[in-house]
Amino acid sequence: MELEQYGVAADVHEGYGLALVSVWVELVVWTDGRWFRWRSGRTSTSGRPVYAFAPASDVVTAARRVAHRYRQLRRTYPCPPYLAGEGS
Repeated sequence: MELEQYGVAADVHEGYGLALVSVWVELVVWTDGRWFRWRSGRTSTSGRPVYAFAPASDVVTAARRVAHRYRQLRRTYPCPPYLAGEGS
């Protein structure tokens, strides 16, 4: 998976014509085979989340952009000690 090149672990789930990639808190990428979509972290003037898109034909660019969003979220939601191997 392209995300691994950026040190990003993810779980993939599929069904009903979609694949969901669970990356981190507030970061789930989904695809219908034509587009990748994920929340960008911004909010529209009407208060709704703004989504980022990338064509499914360009997995490299999508992975780079998702990895960037992942790094942003890791600063907001750091890894808890029990997942980081620092505790029991």
